[in-house]
Amino acid sequence: MKRIALLSLLALSHAFGASAGMLPGYDRFDLAAPHRALPVAASIWYPAANPTYRAPVGDGPIFAPSFAYIGPAIAEGRHPLVLLSHGSGGNAQTLGWLAGALAARGAMVLAVNHPGSTSGDSAPRRSVDLRARGADLTAALDMILADPAFGPHIDTARIGTVGFSLGGATSLGLAGVRFSGAQQDAHCAIAPEAADCGFFRLGGVRFSDHPGFDADLRDARITRAVIVDPGFGGAALSASLEAALPGMTLINLGTDDRLGAADVGPEGNNLAARLPDATYIEIAPAHHFTFLSRCKPGADALLAEEGEDPICTDPAGTDRGATHSALIEVIAQGLGL
Repeated sequence: MKRIALLSLLALSHAFGASAGMLPGYDRFDLAAPHRALPVAASIWYPAANPTYRAPVGDGPIFAPSFAYIGPAIAEGRHPLVLLSHGSGGNAQTLGWLAGALAARGAMVLAVNHPGSTSGDSAPRRSVDLRARGADLTAALDMILADPAFGPHIDTARIGTVGFSLGGATSLGLAGVRFSGAQQDAHCAIAPEAADCGFFRLGGVRFSDHPGFDADLRDARITRAVIVDPGFGGAALSASLEAALPGMTLINLGTDDRLGAADVGPEGNNLAARLPDATYIEIAPAHHFTFLSRCKPGADALLAEEGEDPICTDPAGTDRGATHSALIEVIAQGLGL
């Protein structure tokens, strides 16, 4: 494992944001995936050849939107492709801050709203199905490669994945890491209130009863992987790690405020050190939810009124915009952009 020292956000603050030039392009698809009963919502951010009309993406009562040109022609040439997987209860649209910035660096970013673990459609028994989540992205990759508009612009030698939280486990699966339901059950018996146990316990989930949790998700077309605060790292099967994709980048957010269940460093499950030639990066001050979009004024009070998690309240001294800038830089490096 190559460990990179804690990044100073005071030094990095806003230094690595998206280009001030043309906005990225953005489009949406109805993905017909054979393992799903209904179409899956998919979207793509990409370098635009020309402007169309500017529109907000991911706007809502809590999160500030990102902006893109809707449906423009694709910039000439072949571009790296990134498969982006959101966390439990999240969605692709509110990760536009990252997708748009990677598009500004020349990448195409393909994402889905994973049924059963996306905004407004998130259930413990469906969220545990990592096989279905991985198959969502594999099906989306098949679709975009076959698309007559987008396929010819994809550099098939440079296909990467980025995942956050439950999406981090999904991206680890695509990169060859497998998980053990029995190991996760044992972990949850000891720490039932842990972040990767509590939600599932509310649904009566036994991980070992769900073959989708243990499944092999490997997609050999993926050549790079960046993993942010992943779930289930303590349940990673040791036998799968040596043959997993080498050179992955694993990122933890925060130090004192770090989410223990997502800690892949030496004080946690140490997953980063167990993967071949991995790079481990810590970014602070921050915590798990700092990865989410910047919040609108008053959003923290609204969340408190509704009894929701304080996803807009960052640790003291945190600048969410600066944290995003640092994340954009290290994620782009991990993807070779």
